[in-house]
Amino acid sequence: MPILPITSFLTAAFAIALVGLSFPISLRRLKVGDMVGDSNDDSLRRRIRAQGNFIEYVPLGLIGLGLVEAQASPAWLVVLIGGALALGRLLHAIGMFRSSASLRGIGMVLTYLALLLVAGRLLVSL
Repeated sequence: MPILPITSFLTAAFAIALVGLSFPISLRRLKVGDMVGDSNDDSLRRRIRAQGNFIEYVPLGLIGLGLVEAQASPAWLVVLIGGALALGRLLHAIGMFRSSASLRGIGMVLTYLALLLVAGRLLVSL
């Protein structure tokens, strides 16, 4: 069984990040008294969407990254892809919390880039 140190590290980091995105939702739910759904509270909605967007993109990114790393791709490529995904998710989350369309946009571009690099590397290796 191959050892995937870069993907393993990023998986741990993303797990911590997911808790970091989830905890403010719980706190806000307690504050506004709305324990189910997206509420009418704008701050709660932004927090939910930041977490939801993270959940929508990170799993596929990590699966792809693990496949790229398992194929003995150069470490620099795995780090580049993982770094783009991590930075993209960070900037997007910050943009959601601060209502910054530019940070969200840059975050999404980096996320798309990471996914396209994964897809390209996997297709080339077939």
